[in-house]
Amino acid sequence: MTAPGQAGKDDASARRAARMLRWYPAAWRARYGDEFTELLMAELAEQPRSWRRGADVARGGLVARLARAGLSGRPPESPEQVRAGLATAACSAGAFGVVGVAMWAQLTIGWEWAPPSSAATTIAMTAMSAGVLVLAVLALLAVFPLIWSAARAVRRQARHLLGPVLLAVVGAGVLAAGSHHFENGWPATGAHPWAHQGLVPAGVAAFSWAATLSVSSYWAHPAALAAFPAAEIAWMAVSPVALLAAVAGVTALVRRLDLSPRILRYEARLAASAAAVMAVFLVGAGCWVFAEGSGPGLLHAGAVDTGGVVVMAVALSVARRAAGRAGTSPLGSPPR
Repeated sequence: MTAPGQAGKDDASARRAARMLRWYPAAWRARYGDEFTELLMAELAEQPRSWRRGADVARGGLVARLARAGLSGRPPESPEQVRAGLATAACSAGAFGVVGVAMWAQLTIGWEWAPPSSAATTIAMTAMSAGVLVLAVLALLAVFPLIWSAARAVRRQARHLLGPVLLAVVGAGVLAAGSHHFENGWPATGAHPWAHQGLVPAGVAAFSWAATLSVSSYWAHPAALAAFPAAEIAWMAVSPVALLAAVAGVTALVRRLDLSPRILRYEARLAASAAAVMAVFLVGAGCWVFAEGSGPGLLHAGAVDTGGVVVMAVALSVARRAAGRAGTSPLGSPPR
């Protein structure tokens, strides 16, 4: 029989081990959790306090999560691992796109009202506009096979896909409908006539501005934000939620769909191409922010734009890593 005091210690050790186990992803815990918990409890009994043990568990958990996301470890060897890498690339591309399109929409506003004063902004606008167009095309090309595969799976009564499909459709629908409604308030409406000869159609720029309205430094200035119409403030709060829902739905769909090796290779190539286009976009954004963006006027780049360049650089790094590893997998590489 276990003494009451010893039973209390065992319970406390089990709770501590369970908390430490949360560093690891759910799939890892399901496979190795029981064995690892026993090992931790034995170590806690011998040495209750050890910062090195905590650091080792945290490091191991983070490495396991990176491997689960397709960012570390050996090249993916199973369809599940390739799908995880592609899902990570999709999330990173989504984060890059939100920040990048918000910056690009800001630049289109300034371009409509005043011509650029240097070649840097012209180069930036050209690179960013071309990047937005190509990324949109790549996104459509990537989504079509997923829709086709999801439709086939749903017809086979794959109910585990209904949630991600519904989440993606509702999120994208709310974002599209709201952006279409608020695009009429685009600040460049009524700008100088010469600007309509620019690179970006006014309707596209207005829609992009409305979709990324939440990426704004006004959140740090409540007094200025309070001057906005209540409906617009509400949309600034709702649009990120809709976008996250759409991205989360697509990501879950990629991870759950039983995609063929051919589609996985196709998606891996598109992900690598998207990373290359994102790099061109980032160069253009950097030309604007660090060259002419510091000057006065509507083409001025603020702290939020400088931070946006940093965010895009991190997102690009993660997307390239995930896409590159998915492409090196035997399942994500073309057969020889």
